[in-house]
Amino acid sequence: MPELLGINHLTLSTTDLDRLLTYYTHVLGAALAFERGATSSDPRVAVVDVGGNDHLMMVETPAVPITDLDPLGNAGWGLRVATHAQLNEVREGILAAGHPVGPIVTLPAQWTMTAHDPDGRPVDIRAHRPRS
Repeated sequence: MPELLGINHLTLSTTDLDRLLTYYTHVLGAALAFERGATSSDPRVAVVDVGGNDHLMMVETPAVPITDLDPLGNAGWGLRVATHAQLNEVREGILAAGHPVGPIVTLPAQWTMTAHDPDGRPVDIRAHRPRS
């Protein structure tokens, strides 16, 4: 059986693609991979590179996205940065842009914080702690 290499993409719905795209590219630093305009049969789509070969696909829809936490009370998905210092830098950038973000919490294997994108959707942002 072939080896799985990771997650290819995660799809986010939004009623305002421009606003969500700005958040993930300008506030969090993702790079625009491609954008496709709406057609008579398909909605407008943008894909951003969030590191490695991982992507977020954003689809503009008339329906408001679900913003619930997962069954454990967490975001249910997350992005990763390399260090605690970078996590602090991202947190400061989110706050400076006027978006909500929680405090950085220390877990056994990583540091984490939960931000909320412009649609109110939670996203955990984490940095792995050095292993002893």
